[in-house]
Amino acid sequence: MLGLSTLLWRDDELIGLPPVVAGSGLVVLGVAAGVLWVVRRRRRWERNGEPRPVGTVLDRAKALPRLLRERKAYGLPTSTMATWAFAVVYLVSPIDLLPELLPLIGVTDDAGVAVWLLTSVSTVTGQYLRWERERSGQAKKARKTR
Repeated sequence: MLGLSTLLWRDDELIGLPPVVAGSGLVVLGVAAGVLWVVRRRRRWERNGEPRPVGTVLDRAKALPRLLRERKAYGLPTSTMATWAFAVVYLVSPIDLLPELLPLIGVTDDAGVAVWLLTSVSTVTGQYLRWERERSGQAKKARKTR
């Protein structure tokens, strides 16, 4: 976001660099940081033996109500749900850390919270779908052995 805003609205040099060079560099750094984050997260999942989330976006959206109903059986921490609720309240609240009156920068805090919330909910529901499938697979195996 910082790189794009530099490209769009900056006219003078930034630390001795033309705005096009500085903005492009910031965009490249932002993309590289995002890719690095994804790679590190996947490696952490593999190293810790954590199961990867499963299901499409639609499957995960449909699983969210089931997850909320079965949160205790699944082991969803209350702190996670409280954080999600706080994020939703922050998004719908007229009170902001960065007011929307500031062009482009004013919506970045809301965008950041929204992206975090969607990513967090999507990851947890994907892991819930895996848990649900494993649980139903174990139930089928138990029925066959009877």
